[in-house]
Amino acid sequence: MYIIAALAAGLIFAIGLIISGMANPLKVQNFLDLTGSWDPSLAFVMGGAIMVTLPGFYILRKQRSPVFASQFNWPTATDIDARLLSGSALFGIGWGLGGFCPGPALTALPAAATGTMLFVAAMLAGIIIAKFSFAK
Repeated sequence: MYIIAALAAGLIFAIGLIISGMANPLKVQNFLDLTGSWDPSLAFVMGGAIMVTLPGFYILRKQRSPVFASQFNWPTATDIDARLLSGSALFGIGWGLGGFCPGPALTALPAAATGTMLFVAAMLAGIIIAKFSFAK
């Protein structure tokens, strides 16, 4: 049942990414281009996501345990360090240059566009490098 729930959640997320335009790197880059051909439509996507997520987390915080696990694994780290800041900066640079973040990139992968394939390869290389270079 856990696998079916995870598959359903991933499918709903992927469909949402496609419908919203988040899987289109040009739309994302136009959203990030405040001085050029700015496209504010993704701000509504982000606002809608926040409006769904905030009440969802409020409800989850009131529950004793999740449906498909024995306990919640909430993040506990609160420190802001160089590792967090540099990782955030690299993520933002990659998002701006490539027009993708990881979820939409994987959603767009079946189209097999050259730019998408290069982005995913670079993303995977970055994940592997970070895992072995910055492991705690």
